[in-house]
Amino acid sequence: MIATRIVCAMAVCSVVTIRIAAQGVPVVPTISRPATATRAAGTDGFLQRWLILEPIAVSGQLTDSAVRTTVSRDYFPGQLTAVPQNGDAVTVDGKPLQWHAVDTTNYNVNLFHFAAGLKKPTSNVLFWIVTVVRAQQDMPDIRLAIGSNAASVWWLNGAELITLFNDRQTVIDDGVSRRTMLKKGVNVIRAAVINAGGATDFCARFLDANARPITGLTIDLAAAR
Repeated sequence: MIATRIVCAMAVCSVVTIRIAAQGVPVVPTISRPATATRAAGTDGFLQRWLILEPIAVSGQLTDSAVRTTVSRDYFPGQLTAVPQNGDAVTVDGKPLQWHAVDTTNYNVNLFHFAAGLKKPTSNVLFWIVTVVRAQQDMPDIRLAIGSNAASVWWLNGAELITLFNDRQTVIDDGVSRRTMLKKGVNVIRAAVINAGGATDFCARFLDANARPITGLTIDLAAAR
């Protein structure tokens, strides 16, 4: 599967012109710098604004135990608690890495385009991603639903909710959490996505008690500060 994805990714790279914007965010057909302070969840509930840390080099192993080992390492202070802002930087293994705020026009966020656009590695890497959503009221009995290529671990307000292991393609609602709650006000979604090689992306949304997408959420990356 990895070999197939590498061929596909190379094909994508051959037809997509990636240029670096003034502030360092890759401009590709589906990724752009946010132009507004907030953004509503998409019509199908997908969260289309995220903060992404430049990729961290890892072994790229995708088994249950390997993913746990990779994600449990302390790479930078506040890795599971801090809410970064666009342009914030951390140091990992002596190398400075920057957080980038991005919007996507698709339901998914293309991490391959993100990394390639910054001339960063796309294979054997770990991406940390964060977004912040505001809910107008307490919303009990909801579920976080995600897909990722490849393995990933997901947290909501500090509580681990979903893990996906092994080499896989992004499938909508591939991983669905237990019933949980979005609280009124600020909620922080955080994930770690590990890619061994080839294409890499993710998608996320919330589902209500009847498994219908929740659309009445506002993404506000500055709300947690």
